Amino acid sequence: MTNKNNIIASALDGVKVLDLTRVLGGPYSTQILADHGAEVIKIESNLGDEVRGWGPPFVNNMASYFINVNRNKRSVAIDLTKPEGKSIILKLLENSDVLIENFKTGTMEKWGLGYKEILKNKFPKLIHCRISGFGEKGPLGGAPGYDAIVQAMTGMMSVNGHEDGGNVRVGIPMVDMGTGLYATIGILMALQERNKSGLGQFIDMSLYDSALALMHPHTGNYFLSGKPGKATGNAHPNISPYDKFKTATNEIFMGIGNDAGFARLCRALGLEELIADERFISNGDRVKNRVELTKYLENALSEVDGAHFSEKLLSAGIPAGPVRNIEEALNHPQTLERKMTITKDDYKGVASPIKFSRSKSVEVKHKPPKIGQHSREVLIEAGYSQEDIEKMFVEKIVFD
Repeated sequence: MTNKNNIIASALDGVKVLDLTRVLGGPYSTQILADHGAEVIKIESNLGDEVRGWGPPFVNNMASYFINVNRNKRSVAIDLTKPEGKSIILKLLENSDVLIENFKTGTMEKWGLGYKEILKNKFPKLIHCRISGFGEKGPLGGAPGYDAIVQAMTGMMSVNGHEDGGNVRVGIPMVDMGTGLYATIGILMALQERNKSGLGQFIDMSLYDSALALMHPHTGNYFLSGKPGKATGNAHPNISPYDKFKTATNEIFMGIGNDAGFARLCRALGLEELIADERFISNGDRVKNRVELTKYLENALSEVDGAHFSEKLLSAGIPAGPVRNIEEALNHPQTLERKMTITKDDYKGVASPIKFSRSKSVEVKHKPPKIGQHSREVLIEAGYSQEDIEKMFVEKIVFD
């Protein structure tokens, strides 16, 4: 997309987002929007988003946890417990397309900023996205939600780890980040629908709902079998071979999803006799006889170089790859080719994976902000006078 001056624009140029979220799900969502051109104003208290302190490591008194999901935003620090602070929010909403928040359910209503009661009528085009732990209603309605707790409650931990090792938390905050992704999708859907109806709407996102939605294929397996599923280590409950294997040099992971791929794997390993073995004819047979099949594969793989063999399999159309650590992955030539790291001065992060053919590539316009770093400039843009702004600072309504 280009404008009349032939300047390439970002996909979300012109979209204005007021971000009242903290921790991870909401900030992850708004960083996605900000990366692709949306103007995101992050509202914080004078203490700031608590994940600023979730370290080490730290740089400029900001933890990596905060830095990694808060680039391309401007920060305004406001005391929302004061009426004057809430008035600033209403002023900023006059030119906002999206409001996203993750306060405890009922907080915005208590402050006189509820969607149904106030915002829907005052700003009919506004899209209000709320991220909560469990939603407003139900036996858990209004309760706070945290990634690992929701992992435990939705069965995610029960299918992670090894069968004899007990329930294990997924090693990344899957629920928080998954909810952030779903929230982004919902916001973009609502913006698209607004193009037709001219109206905004309320988006009700919860960590609990998102976690359940992410539980494929285990929920699908349960609906058909009536069995709740269990941890299978690195193996897949529905596919075989789909596991981590040792080689003569390093560990690799292979995932063979069809019969043709299995035949190619057998030929690559010199195990042609297994192709017609009645125990391994179909994927269902291979899952049923997983233990026997694994023994054959482990014996053959013990004599190959893992890295070289992985490349050989990939070139033959067989999904396989060496098991790497974070440093190895970030410095791999494929990561560099795909430009999946992004830098500005002392900032370095993982780039957006969304790549358009015409819209502007992601850049770092704003490094992760200090608390209230942009309070003054945002208030000036909103129409406040210098005198009004100084008075707000003196009365501790806003901070920088």
